[in-house]
Amino acid sequence: MQRRGLLRAAATAAGTAGAAGLLGACRIRKADSASGIVRPQVRWRMATSWPHSLETIFGGAQTISRRVAELSEGHFQIEPYAAGELVPGLEVLDAVQNGSVECGHTASYYYVGKNPALAFGTSMPFGLTAQQQNAWLYEGGGNEALNRLYADFGVLSFPAGNTGAQLGGWFKRQLEGLQSLRGLKMRIPGLGGKVMASLGVNVQVLPGGEIYLALDRGAIDAAEWTGPYDDEKLGLQRAARFYYYPGWWEPGPTLAALVNQRAWRELPADYQAMFSTACYEANLSMLSRYDSLNGQALQRLIAGGTQLRAYDESILKAAQEASEQLYADTARTNQDFKTTYAGWQTFRDQVWAWNRINQLSYANFIYRQPN
Repeated sequence: MQRRGLLRAAATAAGTAGAAGLLGACRIRKADSASGIVRPQVRWRMATSWPHSLETIFGGAQTISRRVAELSEGHFQIEPYAAGELVPGLEVLDAVQNGSVECGHTASYYYVGKNPALAFGTSMPFGLTAQQQNAWLYEGGGNEALNRLYADFGVLSFPAGNTGAQLGGWFKRQLEGLQSLRGLKMRIPGLGGKVMASLGVNVQVLPGGEIYLALDRGAIDAAEWTGPYDDEKLGLQRAARFYYYPGWWEPGPTLAALVNQRAWRELPADYQAMFSTACYEANLSMLSRYDSLNGQALQRLIAGGTQLRAYDESILKAAQEASEQLYADTARTNQDFKTTYAGWQTFRDQVWAWNRINQLSYANFIYRQPN
């Protein structure tokens, strides 16, 4: 796939219209809708990286499916599949790229081995909060930048979920400073995993459905997933006792709907708009759900014996320094990363300066007050 030939279509689609297509799995027929509009009948499959049991994160895919069906009066149908039902959870991009499915729901940072700049599509260590990430994607040129990267794979990307700021993972043993990370086997993906590796951690990447068994059986010593609600669902509190915060590697991680670009070109324009609208809804509704559910789940975990711990300052400082070094090193060796990082960094500095005034000052005051 020639990259230059894809850039224009990708940039046009980014942040405005999501799409899917009419590949081999789809059948088209003409059907009259209740409104009298003649619409094609489209059937798609969506591979995801999530197990069915995590109804909030898998719910992002279900939101997209439900909304496009409603908007099209049932003529555009997307069937979401859990990780492993069609393809393994960490191979969603491959499936969308090769056209075995029309679309997918996943996290871009699972694919940094293909291009490290894809990490910007999910979250960067010590990077943007959920709202800042949305601002970058929708208004700061972020999704256009990501679709320039995804053009190499014949894929378009659309923000379609956010878990909000995450916690920092489960550990079988209490951490005693920076030295206690060395040799630790931990499940952590993306650039956060690379940072941990530079601090001496033996990093592993596992899909959500495999984390509990690996942690419970001692194949790994620690693991991060999302936050209290999903972690409780996975039963991680039964496999490890110590729960750390903050999740500095994912302060506002976006999940992505990926669409095969051939499918995008074949999809009617009104269906493209429907898909885009559905992704926008999934992005907002998932974040709202997690903010509503996580606090209650954390209290249940603590009541059940979970030991909540803050990361030692030495770990946070070392991780931040390692993150900045990783960005500089990667920018020197990867032009895509260098270009994306430059735009992202400019936006980050601007939004941080603003949020120090309008949000941090308020938070510093209000969170000191008694409940």
